[in-house]
Amino acid sequence: MSEPITTPTELSVPEVARLAADVLDGVGRAVVGKRRELELVLAAILAGGHVLLEDFPGLGKTLAARSFAQTLGLDFRRLQFTPDLLPADVTGSFVFDQRISDFEFRAGPVFAGLLLADEINRTPPKTQSALLEAMQEHQVTVEGTTFPLPDPFCVLATANPVEYEGTYPLPEAQLDRFLLRVPFGYLDADGEWLVLARRVQRQREEITLPAVTDAAGLRAMRRCVERVTVEESVGRYCVTLAATSRTRPEVQVGASPRGALALLLAARGLAVLRGRDYVVPEDVKDVGVAALAHRLTLRPETWMQRVSADQVARVVLDSVPVPASRLPGDGEDQGEGRRGPKVVR
Repeated sequence: MSEPITTPTELSVPEVARLAADVLDGVGRAVVGKRRELELVLAAILAGGHVLLEDFPGLGKTLAARSFAQTLGLDFRRLQFTPDLLPADVTGSFVFDQRISDFEFRAGPVFAGLLLADEINRTPPKTQSALLEAMQEHQVTVEGTTFPLPDPFCVLATANPVEYEGTYPLPEAQLDRFLLRVPFGYLDADGEWLVLARRVQRQREEITLPAVTDAAGLRAMRRCVERVTVEESVGRYCVTLAATSRTRPEVQVGASPRGALALLLAARGLAVLRGRDYVVPEDVKDVGVAALAHRLTLRPETWMQRVSADQVARVVLDSVPVPASRLPGDGEDQGEGRRGPKVVR
């Protein structure tokens, strides 16, 4: 039996970076060759957001979600979305208990530290909407009674982008609740062989990863991310990127201010993973496509031109000038009425 993990209530940036590296190393034992994608997912989790894993079947999306739950020490629930799923199957419902002659609330799978919403686009919008309150307010309301969700709470959802029969595309309001959309993509030949070799070596299908931290540790890591500073020029860079997405000729509806906020929050999480307590424009660019693409509604004619939202997001990132950020302590003298660069927390 493993000893319980004890995590300090407050962590420094180097401590969080070391913990995050251990988490990524652990998840990397199960999900091969996807370090960059896993970094984006962990950055979103540290920023307090939710992630949509959208890609072809069999690329490790479900395995990644389970692996993050194990290494982060979170209670894990997997909910398979189907066309006949009801909102009560997600949130839970009141059930009459004959022993006490009264109704009692029976919690649904949403009451978990990490919820895997598997194939979320296979259920009707009515059931999809059961997650909206949970993802935004971290609570669910059933028959007029509100129940708080565990802290921390995170949703990792999967979707198949090529199979449309029997699916219900996520509405823009629901897509906007996901901080990032991360595709995994196919491995190269060496990566695929490594998957096969590791499966043969462990002689069983399932893989169990040791916990690196626990729920209290993740809360401490999130508090550290909240202390990351953002220079005003970097914040305005996020705003400009979102605004530029709304002016592209291929775009019918661009990113809202929530898109600019997603850029900033995810970039803060990525900065901590890289051992910094401040954000640089490169952090924003590295999360740009994952934060913006799923927030863009393209014009119908772009389908004939084979233009994707990811391509438009990259054009936006390439067209907006990158600000020349300064490191904390660099630049102007801070004395005698002179101020350094503005930062926000």
